[in-house]
Amino acid sequence: MKAIKANVTNGLQVGSQIDTCDNSGAKILKITGVKRKKTVKGRVPGAGVGDMIVASVKKGRPDMRKTVVYAVIVRQRKEYKRPDGTRVSFEDNAAVVLKDEKGNPKGTIFKGPIAKESASRYPAVAKVANMII
Repeated sequence: MKAIKANVTNGLQVGSQIDTCDNSGAKILKITGVKRKKTVKGRVPGAGVGDMIVASVKKGRPDMRKTVVYAVIVRQRKEYKRPDGTRVSFEDNAAVVLKDEKGNPKGTIFKGPIAKESASRYPAVAKVANMII
């Protein structure tokens, strides 16, 4: 996994419900865990743009509901700072559902822009994206 140069703040917590921006069949995800995050004992990890999360599907197609999936956060409302000094924030929080832990997306169409940080960390997500900001 490639490191992100930006100073991404954790805008989402475990327990947050976020929308999906792909056509995988899931509509709303509830974050249950964050992969590859280290915290102190007892603290619940947060997630930001470019983080892989473990989530359960709350709304969507009947075959997708109540399943546990991996996803990547591609947009967040909480602003974060890039190395050139610009601050980036999006209109909504959104994630992309993955097929496996390697980072291959399940959907074939993404709605809306994708953050540059998540596109650089997951190249398979960047291939499907039509707009990278």
